[in-house]
Amino acid sequence: MGLNEDGSYTEVVNTSWGSRLGNSFKGILAGLLLLAVATGLMYWNEGRAVHTGDAIAEAQMVTVPMGSVEQVDPSFEGKVVHASGMATTSDILTDPTFMVKTQALRLRREVQYYQWVEQTRTEKRQKVGGGEETTYHYTYEKRWVKSPVNSASFKNPQGHTNTVHLTGVEDESWYAPNITLGAYRLPEFLSRAIGGEKALDVGLSEEELRALHRNLFSGSTTANKAAGIGGGIGGNNGGIGGIARAIDMSAATGLHANGNTIYIGRNASQAEIGDIQVRFYAISPAAVSLIAQVSGDTFQMFRASNGTAFHRLSMGTVDMNTMFQNAKDANTTMTWILRVVGIMLAIAALKMILAPLAVLASVVPFIGNLVGMGTTLVATILGVAWSCVVIAVAWIRFRPLLGGILLGVAALLVALVFLRGRKARTA
Repeated sequence: MGLNEDGSYTEVVNTSWGSRLGNSFKGILAGLLLLAVATGLMYWNEGRAVHTGDAIAEAQMVTVPMGSVEQVDPSFEGKVVHASGMATTSDILTDPTFMVKTQALRLRREVQYYQWVEQTRTEKRQKVGGGEETTYHYTYEKRWVKSPVNSASFKNPQGHTNTVHLTGVEDESWYAPNITLGAYRLPEFLSRAIGGEKALDVGLSEEELRALHRNLFSGSTTANKAAGIGGGIGGNNGGIGGIARAIDMSAATGLHANGNTIYIGRNASQAEIGDIQVRFYAISPAAVSLIAQVSGDTFQMFRASNGTAFHRLSMGTVDMNTMFQNAKDANTTMTWILRVVGIMLAIAALKMILAPLAVLASVVPFIGNLVGMGTTLVATILGVAWSCVVIAVAWIRFRPLLGGILLGVAALLVALVFLRGRKARTA
């Protein structure tokens, strides 16, 4: 236990049988709450799927093709249309911190910090008498991450101290406020859906790099030079527009621009702790296809009779039938993703509720492991059965025939659990 020669750290924690049993009983309440969350998620998801599907079908019945978007046509007022054209803008987007600007639909900044990162590996061993020994192995590696890491919280901060040259710089996006499709203005809910970003060459000259360096680091002080994460980095005050704050003047000789990347550090080809790389991406004017309701010289979401809003935007020139099929496929995919999440949450909740049984039997580790496997199996079967019941109840409201069939499947699963238990008692 303690510091190892390679800089890693090992910690052994022993937990008594009584403490484990108490924690498992506390977990029952958490399990019940989790089961309630899973139940609500699954029921809501089925209603969402049906309402969305009905809205898509209703929109498909009333959508008409808009042949041209080059002029505002009053005859399309209030109609749901399918239109294609070039999404363009004359807006210049600017990152005020790094002086990067471009004419684009969207400008995005992506920031990464080179930091020490602590990784934890856990090993558990059951002991005779019901106790448990947990061994934590902490290892350290240098890695590019999204934000500065507080090395003061490491189990072994010695030799793994994090610093940064600049703080308060985060991922950020800027959107063009004026995007048009021919003679029509694109509202925010459509313009934000435009994709297809590409790396943006920052195109900073040596003179511009020197000016950027002065703006970023002119506020640095000697006292800031040795600041470490969690040991001297404060808020985001100061710097460019109150966003960036210089921390380490040793970066003064290390500001590099290459392609879409601005690198803050001594050597862009050999990263050191504290270095930062800032990458830029932009979405240029592009061909898009959309389905939405015309409102004057712009568009709004189509609101179906069930109250569900629908709109669609695809990159490129995509025909109307393909767009509706893609919308249906996306709804089906989302429905199954949420179903699986709900089922897994239900199984996890039931495992927490049944956990005391395994802890009670763990006085003899071998028996405890067998009971643990048994409760996992039971929790899985009951979790799937409960999920079927919840989904079936939702379907009885939205899809009566399918709901009845699913209730029968759930009843069969529950019967299998009871039959398995009866056979175990008679064996």
